[in-house]
Amino acid sequence: MDWEPVARFRERALGLASTVDDVATPEAVPAAVARYLNTHSLPLAAVCWPEFGGLDWRGAGMAVESRAARDADPAGITGAFCAIAETGTLMMVTGPDTPATLSLLPETHVAVVRKPRIVPGMEEAWRLLREELRVPPRAVTFISGPSRTADIEQTVTLGAHGPYRVHIVIVG
Repeated sequence: MDWEPVARFRERALGLASTVDDVATPEAVPAAVARYLNTHSLPLAAVCWPEFGGLDWRGAGMAVESRAARDADPAGITGAFCAIAETGTLMMVTGPDTPATLSLLPETHVAVVRKPRIVPGMEEAWRLLREELRVPPRAVTFISGPSRTADIEQTVTLGAHGPYRVHIVIVG
């Protein structure tokens, strides 16, 4: 592979209809998320994984709760176990602090990915999972852009089985 993983991930994710933003530190994530939601005239409300609950969401003008998502929640903010550069895909694993509902139920999914967690390919993603978790999680989900289907008259429809939008914030 003669490409740089972060640049390749960004290129592939954009090609899958995700949007991508870069911030230097985790503390800059709330402002980046608020900017994205404002740009798209979306509500400044979300639910998030516990690891992001302590960020200054209120200072960014957002109302964010740390809990599993419900059907009416407009946005879900998650991390990702890792991101796969070759395909622009997020690898998600479930656990007590990483409920799948946040990336599946809301119409907007915001994923926060740290640069060191962007791996070149699927093989490296599975190797990382085996090394770090030892025991497989209950579920592993791969997210490659917004949910879409072409089941109805072969017309591509976004958001049929999950979020209409996937926004990725790369930190680092």
